[in-house]
Amino acid sequence: MLSYQHSYHAGNFADVHKHLCLSLILDALNKKAKPWSYFETHAGTARYDLEGEQAQKTAEYKQGISLIYHDKMPPFFNSYLKIVKDMNVEGAPLGHYPGSPLIASEMSRETDSIALMELHPGEYALLKGVFRRSSNVGVHNRDGYEGVMSLLPPKPNRGLVLIDPSYEVKTEYLQVAKFIVSAHQRWSNGCFAIWYPLLKAGSHKEMLHKLKLSGIRKILKVEMCVKSSADERMYGTGMVIINPPWQLDEQLQQVSDLLTQKLSAKDAAQPVVEWLVEE
Repeated sequence: MLSYQHSYHAGNFADVHKHLCLSLILDALNKKAKPWSYFETHAGTARYDLEGEQAQKTAEYKQGISLIYHDKMPPFFNSYLKIVKDMNVEGAPLGHYPGSPLIASEMSRETDSIALMELHPGEYALLKGVFRRSSNVGVHNRDGYEGVMSLLPPKPNRGLVLIDPSYEVKTEYLQVAKFIVSAHQRWSNGCFAIWYPLLKAGSHKEMLHKLKLSGIRKILKVEMCVKSSADERMYGTGMVIINPPWQLDEQLQQVSDLLTQKLSAKDAAQPVVEWLVEE
């Protein structure tokens, strides 16, 4: 949807959980010298002003990144928090937050390749400006599903696709499942990370069901709640990771447990880290 702008939600609990997951996958890819390819279907603007009008209108970051920014966190958090802190002035209030494109760019090496899709004209213009001097980052003003699909299989042939739509249209859940099946056929060894919201309507469940029956192996499901599932608004955040790096499930269990302690209300369900489909 061209009406959606992530700046209203930047740095919220879902961003924190999603971006920690992203940074752990990229950390794993960086353990080998071989270059990797990174794709996003819905990139956003890459940099967010938490003191701006849109972020201040919702102030969702105050129940997200603000609750862990000044705390001493375990090593799993290092790559992610370093990028956030490098955007901000030490000792000053938290004022800026990175989107996933910036996290990927900051964690990339010169030989790695990044391709970002963004259809919203205003968001695209801002995104293009952020990476105008980055030789290994391509920014595309096109439909994310069509754009990423056209670049698969990539060279380098190892890496990650992040699928992070707004789900403002309910049919997008099944569109994501359909895209994953086709994309996996083209790039079966690629890692695919799909974010989804946990809402009372439970629309994500059909998407998970489709993926479970798709024939794709090695599908990890990670969910974290911050409120009761009876809440009328988004009460939690989910990620599905296909072909996750070794031990990512164990790492995300620890990350999710700690974030639940830091960010969640007492009536929130415990985090779930389980295999939707094993190897």
